[in-house]
Amino acid sequence: MNKETKKKLINQINIYRSVLILLVICLFASILSDSFLSVTNLFNVFKQITVAGIIGCGMTFVILTGGIDLSVGSILGLSGVVASGVLASTGNTPLAVLTALGIGLACGIANGFFISQCEIPPFIATLGMMTLLRGCVLVYTKGSPISVKVDSYKFIGKGSVLGIPVPVIILLLLFLIAHYILTQTPYGRSVYAFGGNREAARLSGISIKKTEWMAYVINGFLSGVAAVVLTARLGSAQSTSGTGIEMDAIAAVILGGTSLSGGTGFVLPTVVGAMIMGIIDNILTLMNVNPHATNIVKGAVVLIAVLVDKKVKDLSAKAE
Repeated sequence: MNKETKKKLINQINIYRSVLILLVICLFASILSDSFLSVTNLFNVFKQITVAGIIGCGMTFVILTGGIDLSVGSILGLSGVVASGVLASTGNTPLAVLTALGIGLACGIANGFFISQCEIPPFIATLGMMTLLRGCVLVYTKGSPISVKVDSYKFIGKGSVLGIPVPVIILLLLFLIAHYILTQTPYGRSVYAFGGNREAARLSGISIKKTEWMAYVINGFLSGVAAVVLTARLGSAQSTSGTGIEMDAIAAVILGGTSLSGGTGFVLPTVVGAMIMGIIDNILTLMNVNPHATNIVKGAVVLIAVLVDKKVKDLSAKAE
């Protein structure tokens, strides 16, 4: 097998590995629980992955640039509680939705500014933002939940169109738009170029600061979208909303085949990665496993996914 053929084979493995992992997990899940393949349970899985999937969509942009965003859970939390507060005061669904999207967008702009303009490492900048925003959530709510009672708002999280849950429709539309942006637009090409080789991208005329900044703006905006879906589905906004969701989102992106080093990956397989994490949660619940054990399994899955990503990169480097 020559180098070119070997490289193509490795790329194919990288693209389809998430689907193979999903099929294997589904097989084991169906063996472990008879109720796993029921229509009701599968729809429940799809609805449960929407929040992590939406955030994973934005996280894909960030990771493709070689960055990371630990603040998405706190952005979701702040967007959700303020939007719910506006809804409780006014009963105006469009205003509440715009509030959540606006806060998510503003937080994304702030993250992008600190990282691209101030050149603070993404891990440090988003870690600081995560803590800051979570504090804002606690101050705003005083630790108490905010109920959502407007039916038109709750429809976003609980309604369905032609039998398809609205959150699933939102998730699929966002991924199709993200796929188009990354594959068919100059910005998408600049994201891949930036993540592949920052200096080469700069020399080729790409505005690297704007490219990096926009990735965090998109991620923040989609965190606001996720906040609307989550609060509408639960019928309330909690001060702990979004805690730990960054783990699920990052895991979904990695399992979808996007490289942590940036420049390599696709957005659509991130949906598959989110489904893998959702099915793990679901099967552990069906088997009445201690809920705290879920984090052990998720952590192990992430470690294995990172190891696989490293091995694939090593094989790709040897093929070259």
